Amino acid sequence: MCWSATADLAAGTAITAVGLVCVARTRRARDLPVAALPLLLGGHQLVEAALWNSGGGRGPATTAWAVIALPLLAVWVPWGVLLAAGPAADPAVRRRLLVPAAVGSATSGFLAYCLATRPVTAEIRGHVVGYGVSVPYLPLVLAGYLFATLGPLLLAGDRLLRVLGAVMAAGAAFCALVWRLEFASTWCAFAAVASLLVLGWVRRDAGGRGHWFSAPRTNSR
Repeated sequence: MCWSATADLAAGTAITAVGLVCVARTRRARDLPVAALPLLLGGHQLVEAALWNSGGGRGPATTAWAVIALPLLAVWVPWGVLLAAGPAADPAVRRRLLVPAAVGSATSGFLAYCLATRPVTAEIRGHVVGYGVSVPYLPLVLAGYLFATLGPLLLAGDRLLRVLGAVMAAGAAFCALVWRLEFASTWCAFAAVASLLVLGWVRRDAGGRGHWFSAPRTNSR
């Protein structure tokens, strides 16, 4: 199915619904950022559906899309994975997850500055959307962005998160080869679909944990 307003609306609605299920089934507060990834990325597709209907250009939908895709994801993913690892994780895992978290914070701050000081445009190019924003030192920033969004998943101690990272990395390589100028749009759509793997991560862990907002148990004699 080619990308269009209808395709983005259908995909975004389905992925957002799965995201709501993931959040509802989450049993620990620190798992919420990872569990909410399908919700965030599904909403992102709905924003792009609105952008299709507006014909691209500049406007609130274009800005909202860029904010989610660039600075927000660069900080959300690494810190979400680090938070989900928890204090009981292998110290070596936590140390290596701190690196993409730090890189993601720096990259997110720089991208936020670029979005705040430079215009963002969107152009409908056949069945895809191309986004434009002036980012200095683009190769370095892109490397930092990819390390922040893929690195923590690939470095996670959790096997299912590593699978998600591998799928998203393969999708990034494919989208870069096929849609070089429309990489941001196509990879974000691919990442939204791949994020459905988070449902398996949530379902696997839901059975053995107490709900995160339940009252603590007290010992009784």
